Amino acid sequence: MLVAFSVTPIGAGEDVGELVAEAVRVARDSGLPTHTDAMFTTIEGEWEEVMTVIRQAVDAVRIQASRVSLVLKADIREGVTDAMTSKVETVKRYLAEDA
Repeated sequence: MLVAFSVTPIGAGEDVGELVAEAVRVARDSGLPTHTDAMFTTIEGEWEEVMTVIRQAVDAVRIQASRVSLVLKADIREGVTDAMTSKVETVKRYLAEDA
């Protein structure tokens, strides 16, 4: 499965980059494939392992922020691996056909 998630500390001020980085660090240190962009970190793996990492990412932010917002978007598809890369490559292929 692929899960795009965003962890946002609430009440920690306007500059939350340092706290968000803690959540991203947890995901990257998990050993699962990840990709971070301006809005989300996407992680790929099995249900239990992905959800465990997301919980740990939230907990890492909660150490310094008593309130946390969590946004998730999941693509749950049995038997698919490397979806994080292959989905992007498919779109790129179609874009190249249009050029």
